[in-house]
Amino acid sequence: MPDLFVSTTPLDQRAKPLVDQLTWEYVTRYGSYFGDPPGAEMTRYPAELFAAPDGHFLLLLRDGVAIAGGAFKRFDAKTAELKRVWTDTALRRQGLARRVVAELEAQAVRQGYERAYLTTGFRQPEAKGLYLGLGYTPLFDLEVDPETYGILPFEKALPGAALRQTGRQRSAA
Repeated sequence: MPDLFVSTTPLDQRAKPLVDQLTWEYVTRYGSYFGDPPGAEMTRYPAELFAAPDGHFLLLLRDGVAIAGGAFKRFDAKTAELKRVWTDTALRRQGLARRVVAELEAQAVRQGYERAYLTTGFRQPEAKGLYLGLGYTPLFDLEVDPETYGILPFEKALPGAALRQTGRQRSAA
């Protein structure tokens, strides 16, 4: 059976193992470095922010089990903020996160967004490499020690958004 993307919510029980892994990752890499209790990032946003019409939450399932997932929420009228992109730790290095980000970007375009924004932490060099490899522009100096920033922001014009805009302009003419 091929892998399958499903749209759902962060409260979906199939997401729980991934959410637990991501929480553990934040706890072990950052602890209370940012001044919040360890793992506080995972409870910062209510599930409703990741629901339509402004947001989206998806899981990538293999044989009915969540192997990766991610979400976005509204950052501003034209920008989706990607959050919670995660791959099961036992299944890394298979391109699953790339697939999740591509699906999130496509969904964001379908929901009318033109740009993606995201942040990752300075102790997540794998995420930094992923986003650079996917064409995201760092909004920080790559030559500076990332701990100087703490949070590393990125942005990207969404593939297909320009075509969608052009089609919208033509149909309005």
